[in-house]
Amino acid sequence: MHHLFGKKIILTVFGLALASTLLFGQSNSVDNYNYKGFQKKAYYFGLNLGMNNSGYRLNQSRFFIGNDEIRVVEPSSGIGLELHMIANLKLGDNFDFRFLPGFSFASRQLEFTSVETGITEINSAEPVYFELPFQVRYKSKPYKDKRVFVTAGLKYGYDVAGNSESKQSILKFSSHDFQWEVGLGMQFFYPFFIFSPEIKFSRGITNNLIYDNQLVPAKVLENVFSEVISISFSFEG
Repeated sequence: MHHLFGKKIILTVFGLALASTLLFGQSNSVDNYNYKGFQKKAYYFGLNLGMNNSGYRLNQSRFFIGNDEIRVVEPSSGIGLELHMIANLKLGDNFDFRFLPGFSFASRQLEFTSVETGITEINSAEPVYFELPFQVRYKSKPYKDKRVFVTAGLKYGYDVAGNSESKQSILKFSSHDFQWEVGLGMQFFYPFFIFSPEIKFSRGITNNLIYDNQLVPAKVLENVFSEVISISFSFEG
């Protein structure tokens, strides 16, 4: 379900981006009082606060088919928080380059159900990532001090909490994570700041699982990738 929901998010982002371009295509400069002041700035800074729903996308290995210990492997997502700084550089009237260093607190689980007992064993991870996201943002023309935008970029995260080495976990995960992400949001221009709600979808591009051939839970998995859906609120000026 998490995997299918991610695809729906991506399609929604680009569908709404096209619709917003048509809707906001006619800009009325008379109604954009606050926008004019920010338009003069080549760069500005801000703060981003948000919450996320973080989980895994996994692929089972060939060993899983014939094994007699684990019947089902399922990912489970959890809620976390995010805090990032914002550095925004304008690239013309419609594009921005954005750098958002900060922290993301995640909660993820993998559930392993035993063939013999039917008991489900849970592998929990609560990584705290120091993240370095780089994004390009496209913005529609303003309309009454508002405009819609879409973002796309890459993100590197390092687990500063060291959960990959936790002895309480039946699996180990890499402290390093690389993801691509896409997002959709809207800017509201006020006299002294820009307020921007945004929804983003991120997916890992590197395998997080540290393989151990002594552990059956590791042997039944081919790879494990992170998936994150987040809602955030930015204040820039």
